[in-house]
Amino acid sequence: MGRTYEELEVGAIYRSRFGRTVLEADNVWFTLLTLNTNPIHFDARYAATTEWEKPLVDSTFTLALVTGLSVVDVSERAVNLGWREVTLPAPVFAGDTIRAETEILSKRESRSRPGQGVVTVRTRGLNQRDEVVIEFERSVLVPLADD
Repeated sequence: MGRTYEELEVGAIYRSRFGRTVLEADNVWFTLLTLNTNPIHFDARYAATTEWEKPLVDSTFTLALVTGLSVVDVSERAVNLGWREVTLPAPVFAGDTIRAETEILSKRESRSRPGQGVVTVRTRGLNQRDEVVIEFERSVLVPLADD
């Protein structure tokens, strides 16, 4: 279950096994659950007056989805320590199919937690046209292999 610290090699790139098609319901529910009142996410009439002419998927849903798509590859046994440098170079719309691609940037054994290591990764979310829709770095606390 999940990779250990030793199995995550700097420079390795992992591509998610599955993609996930974003549904209109995903966007509306997520927006309502998080009390995001920006009508660009749930009001089709308002969204039609914007440059995109249709509702945008809430960017925090995209962050959560792409993080989730990368879990099996790099953090199934880990604890997330945080995200950095989150960028959104292209919008996501209902009907887009998103997949993740994660590169191992660095790793070191934890100074404060014996038996664990800190691994830093860069993850990109790509749509069905291979356009990058989100990119971020995150660090995770990963267990070392059992002796």
